[in-house]
Amino acid sequence: MNAISHDSLIASAQAVLNPRTVPGYGGATRRIGQVGSTLVTEAGNLFSGVCIDTGSGTGFCAEHAAIAAMITAGENKIIKIVAVWRNDKGVLCVLPPCGRCREFIRQMDPVNLDTEVLLSRTSSARLRDLLPHTDWPNPLD
Repeated sequence: MNAISHDSLIASAQAVLNPRTVPGYGGATRRIGQVGSTLVTEAGNLFSGVCIDTGSGTGFCAEHAAIAAMITAGENKIIKIVAVWRNDKGVLCVLPPCGRCREFIRQMDPVNLDTEVLLSRTSSARLRDLLPHTDWPNPLD
């Protein structure tokens, strides 16, 4: 597997950002493409996706979209992942995965507990450190 730098992975996630609004029910607007994510698999392939914000909690995070693309391609082991977003001033920011995304990454394959999650251009953490107490269920008897 070819190693990919933090900067290259961030640039790949930044490249899929396409923030916009679309019409929703009852005249509401929905935001899509505000967050982009790219992951690299054990085989060295890159997969990207964007978030979709919809009503009733039916949308999903950018990490989910990138993971879905990976699963569609027949892979499930994530070596490294990042999500990025531009704030109101246009500054690019790295976003740590939310709890739902952390658990989603974990459930794709047990080895994903060792996925490197980018937290900035220079720092990262293993998923296992961001998602403690992963050994479940724990029998009482």
